[in-house]
Amino acid sequence: MKPLPIVVLISGRGSNLQAIIDAADPLVDIKAVISNRPDAKGLASAQAANIVTKVIDHRQFADRETFDEALQKRIDNYQPSLVVLAGFMRILSDKFVAHYRGRLLNIHPSLLPKFKGLHTHERALAEGVKEHGASVHFVTEALDAGPVILQAKVPVLPTDDVDTLAARVLKEEHRIYPQVIHWFAEGRLQLRGDKFFLDGQAK
Repeated sequence: MKPLPIVVLISGRGSNLQAIIDAADPLVDIKAVISNRPDAKGLASAQAANIVTKVIDHRQFADRETFDEALQKRIDNYQPSLVVLAGFMRILSDKFVAHYRGRLLNIHPSLLPKFKGLHTHERALAEGVKEHGASVHFVTEALDAGPVILQAKVPVLPTDDVDTLAARVLKEEHRIYPQVIHWFAEGRLQLRGDKFFLDGQAK
C-alpha cells in the first residue's frame, strides 16, 4: 500500500506528534508539521525527524477566517489525505472543518462527551470522577462533538493532582492516536454523515 500523506498541526510541545513519529508506521508519511506558534517545541521534534515545518502565526491575521484560509492553503500545498490535530489550540471555523470533513482527526484529553473544551483534568478532579481518559474523534463543526473513534480509560486515584492525572492520560494518548491513524491509512476507517465506520461497520 502507498503511504498515507498526512499533515500534523501543533501549538505546543508536540508529544502526540512525537508518538506518531516514534510509531514509524510504514503506511504513514508525514508531509509537514504546521504550528500557529513560532515557539512551539514540537517544531524541533519534527525538524529532528527531517520533516518539513511551517509556522503560520495566528496573531498576524485580523480574524479567525483569514487565518484559517491561510492555514488551509498551506495544508493543501502538501495534498494530504488526512490532517491530524495534535495539541492544536485553535477553534477552527466551520468552513475549514467542512473542507476537511472525513479527513480531520483530533485527540482530546477526556472521555468525551464529558469535559469538552479546556482544563479537562482540573474539571475531572473537581467533579470527583473515578475514571478519566482520552478520546480520538473525527472533527466536525461542533467543538469536541465529532464521532468518537477510540477511547482509553485511566483510573483517577485519591492521590492524584492535575500533573499526575495528566501524565497518566497522556501515556494513553500516545498509544491510541497512532492506532487510529494506522486504521485510516489502511482504509478501514471512514466518516459517513454523523457516524464513523470501521471495517464497513457503523459505530
